[in-house]
Amino acid sequence: MRFIVLDTETTGLDPDDGHKIIEIGCIEIVNRSVTDNSFHKYINPEREIDIEASKVHGLTSSNLRDKPKFHQIHDEFIDYIDDSPLIIHNAPFDIGFLKKEFSYIGKADSFLKNEVIDSLKLARKISPGKKNTLDALCERYSIDNSDRSLHGALLDAKLLAYVYLKMTI
Repeated sequence: MRFIVLDTETTGLDPDDGHKIIEIGCIEIVNRSVTDNSFHKYINPEREIDIEASKVHGLTSSNLRDKPKFHQIHDEFIDYIDDSPLIIHNAPFDIGFLKKEFSYIGKADSFLKNEVIDSLKLARKISPGKKNTLDALCERYSIDNSDRSLHGALLDAKLLAYVYLKMTI
């Protein structure tokens, strides 16, 4: 069975306020093993990045000026995820941004049909009342996240892949 662990970084918190995806990272899990097959793209949002968001991921508009726009990576992204279930921590956040990006390029009707597994929802079910951030889950499940000084979509997806495998033993 193939799963894709997906994470995004964004220009801010609300796609309805015009905030956009600036990074997508995906990690493949096949038969409960993390593979080397990943998908990672930085994206030019064609807008400024909120200062608070930049403090989280370290990316600035000038870092992304020469990167492709979402419509330029859309087909490759869709080909990569195929029809695999997606594992996303706090899925409504990332799905909301993806849905908005699809609408910007006129593909709202073909929005993701993939099953979505929200690892935050799952973590809250397993450990109600406990802190369930990615960092907290890494600590709880003894996943080394010492390389994570800033959020990054690919790194966060990789950490989540290992957390998810331990959460679902």
